[in-house]
Amino acid sequence: MHMRHSDEPHGPEIVPVRFILQDPRSLTGKDEAVIDLMAAKGESILELALENGINIEHACGGVVACSTCHIYVNKGMEHLPEADDAELDRVEEAPDLKINSRLSCQCIVEGDGPIEVEVPAWNRNAVKEVPH
Repeated sequence: MHMRHSDEPHGPEIVPVRFILQDPRSLTGKDEAVIDLMAAKGESILELALENGINIEHACGGVVACSTCHIYVNKGMEHLPEADDAELDRVEEAPDLKINSRLSCQCIVEGDGPIEVEVPAWNRNAVKEVPH
């Protein structure tokens, strides 16, 4: 399932977000393990990643029905909304759970950053999907 950009309004891309990729080749096809991007307020970390060639798995299409888009928020948790009960229930199903585990589909950029997220090595989008 390919995820569309959300219908929520987004501002200009002004929030710095750093992605640390534990297995960059499987996510991007490149060896670059650190990718610095700029996000818009109102945009999810998952949207930002997908739009910039970081193929984070997202089996449910970003609707909090799975835990495949699990990431670690290393810095900047205060610039994201608190996890609600639905997210907390789903993230518990993810392997290698940590105190800073979140679902990237629910990490909507709200503050000015910076934000740093880490994508676990086991997160692979084995089928590189193309929008229809």
